[in-house]
Amino acid sequence: MKIDIEKVLDFLRDSSAKYAQAKANRIYMEEYKSSLLAKLMQNAQLNGVTSAAGQERDARASNDYHIHLDGLREAVESEETLRWQLIAAQAKCDVWRSLQASSRMESKNVM
Repeated sequence: MKIDIEKVLDFLRDSSAKYAQAKANRIYMEEYKSSLLAKLMQNAQLNGVTSAAGQERDARASNDYHIHLDGLREAVESEETLRWQLIAAQAKCDVWRSLQASSRMESKNVM
């Protein structure tokens, strides 16, 4: 099994900022969801919906809310994709380390 450890390490280094940005985007989208819901409920109130349940129903049914949910889905997908790529790269580093240790043991046993 051949593992290009330099390539793996480069990927880990280069992907860390991308992962951080993806996570920040996901957290922002989650936090903004509450603000958007409140704004949309306020709009429903201005349109004559008086009960909080009715305002929330209208807000959650609005096109703006669904667009936001689509964005949140994309943010989660991006973050999770990068996270699992980083986990796989870390696993490759662990395998490489084990192979190096095995190789050292084999060379000691030959002598």
